[in-house]
Amino acid sequence: MSELLYKRILLKLSGEALQGKDGILNFDTVNAVCEVIKKAVLDGVEVSLVIGAGNIWRGISSGKMDRTKADNMGMLATVINSIALQDTLISLGVDAKVLSAVKIEPFAEYYTKDLADAYLKAGKVVIFCCGTGHPFFSTDTGAVLRGAQLEVDALLFAKNIDGVYTADPKKDPTAKKLDDITYEDVLEQHLVVIDTAATAFAMENKLKICLFGLSDPENILRVVHGEKIGTLMHNRETQ
Repeated sequence: MSELLYKRILLKLSGEALQGKDGILNFDTVNAVCEVIKKAVLDGVEVSLVIGAGNIWRGISSGKMDRTKADNMGMLATVINSIALQDTLISLGVDAKVLSAVKIEPFAEYYTKDLADAYLKAGKVVIFCCGTGHPFFSTDTGAVLRGAQLEVDALLFAKNIDGVYTADPKKDPTAKKLDDITYEDVLEQHLVVIDTAATAFAMENKLKICLFGLSDPENILRVVHGEKIGTLMHNRETQ
């Protein structure tokens, strides 16, 4: 395989992409993803993770529930997913640490940039849970925040869709997949790609996002080695 294009990444995993038909998590998928993460670590990639919680809880489905409480439940759901990924990685011989944006010992260590950076440099996989630690912000926003803080080479968004389209491909059969798109175009065209706040933050901080499908977990490794998979999101003046 070709040389590494990205040596420090933050991988954002969709909760729905890890979901089983009859349960919260499909552990065959979880194991397959962790096997690929192990390969990346052995290749010398510093890997951090953020895992969504849509497979467990979505605040928008809570009806008349108080938004703050609903979002707090979502943050707790990310802890469950993070511990599951951590346990699977450890079982494969990969040291993994869960760092939380809120104090939730003994389930996870409290996040600081210095601690996360030290773990990554030591070859450990770092899993961030509880988003930004505040309601009204999605795990997408938590991912780009951590990516900026840790100065990653790229954020990899692995979802249950294989890229960014000109429209929702489930509703519009004429929708076309894009190889790359600027954050400015995403915002101007109101494309539903990632959370709007996350898109704006990524644009302001000149981050690079590769969005691709998790149907084949090996896509993670392909992106790290520079293969053009999915859609590259970037600022208008950079690529």
